Amino acid sequence: MLFQTQFYVLVFLPAVAVLYYAAAGSMRARQWVLIGASLVFYAWWDVRFVILPVAQIAVTWLLALLHERTGRRAALVAGVVLNLLSLAVFKYLDFLLGSVSAVFGVSLPLPSVILPIGISFFSFQLISYLVDRMRGEAPIYPFRPFALFVLLYPHLIAGPIVRHNELVPQFALDPRREGLWRRIGTGLVIFTMGFAKKVLLADRLGVMVDPLFADARMHALDLGSAWSAVLGFSLQLFLDFSAYTEMAIGSALVFGLVLPENFRRPYLATDIRDFWRRWHISLSKFIRDYLYIPLGGSRHGTARYVFATLTAMGLCGLWHGAGWTFVIWGLWHGVGLVLCRGWEQLRVPLPSALGWLITMLFVLIGWVMFRAANFSVATSLIASLSGWNGTGGSIQELNLLAVAALASAALPSAHEIIDGLKKPIPALAIGAAVLAVCCLLEVGQGAPVQFIYFQF
Repeated sequence: MLFQTQFYVLVFLPAVAVLYYAAAGSMRARQWVLIGASLVFYAWWDVRFVILPVAQIAVTWLLALLHERTGRRAALVAGVVLNLLSLAVFKYLDFLLGSVSAVFGVSLPLPSVILPIGISFFSFQLISYLVDRMRGEAPIYPFRPFALFVLLYPHLIAGPIVRHNELVPQFALDPRREGLWRRIGTGLVIFTMGFAKKVLLADRLGVMVDPLFADARMHALDLGSAWSAVLGFSLQLFLDFSAYTEMAIGSALVFGLVLPENFRRPYLATDIRDFWRRWHISLSKFIRDYLYIPLGGSRHGTARYVFATLTAMGLCGLWHGAGWTFVIWGLWHGVGLVLCRGWEQLRVPLPSALGWLITMLFVLIGWVMFRAANFSVATSLIASLSGWNGTGGSIQELNLLAVAALASAALPSAHEIIDGLKKPIPALAIGAAVLAVCCLLEVGQGAPVQFIYFQF
């Protein structure tokens, strides 16, 4: 099921909210309402997909319980391995077999396993819980809240990546507690902002961007077309993914649950480290806490820091997609982080405007590798951006790009709204209602477009 559909907005979300608040007096009952709704939401694509997350949740919980009763660390290690194996089989098997075939010149049959939606997100959440158990930082939860922590439908498909200690304690809070209507109102405002970013901006950018990247596979683009493609995709990706996050946070807030922050206007960053503090924040924190720091971080010398950074970011790239272009994109940002730290140690600060310009150019080149079908297309596009393949053409859809850029820089993040909206603002409520109606009318004109991050 997609957030940006008339069915979700007019039927599913209101129906689940009514059932949830009807059962609000019983913690057990309201949790079952959300579990049931989440299973329906996930099964909307294909009911067979439900088996995998339910199985991983059950196995992970049983292995954690075994560790609790026996003290055997091997049970937790087995849980991490099994969750990684699930990712390896469903997401990376074709990629691994294809890479082996290319290296050794053999032809291996590719099983073409269907990728279950959201597998990267719920697998990471289960792995983080098991690692926290190894560190003595996670209790054994009853099965019901543990399952809900992973299955809660707003974040199940594409995040934010939520940790157990951020969400499970909230399940015990009475959703009717003080601030009920402020939470619901704020949630609906945040949801509407994401709704508008998705259907009024991101999807329209996709109409321009997709044909340009398709053309880039056939021939070199001219200067104007290349910049249109790259600028358009950079804005489309942010507006699309942040829209999902805002619709997820808004939906959860209707139920009195606060999901973690995932974006904070990343295209205002003035260096690469600042960018990763603002972009996909829940993933950045996961990479930091479960990869970068265990690999040595920045406290064991320069060589160890470089190794930890490049390894963590290379794996970050691989998490995004089963392809070498994604790995190179991750390593590109790893190199950027290393250079950024090195420049900081020189103690020669850049003017903010220059720092922003360098950072955005660096990020845009990275998005070329992220979006391009292969290295040949990526290098051709980068050459076109420099004018190497001709200086003709002009920027397409300039007005749309300008509005999208303004929205990316000026619109507050979901948590900025949560932190700042302390009392009702009638004008804001009316404006959000009108905007929601416009979005509903827009999505009624054709089939909804899936979120970009569903493929990850």
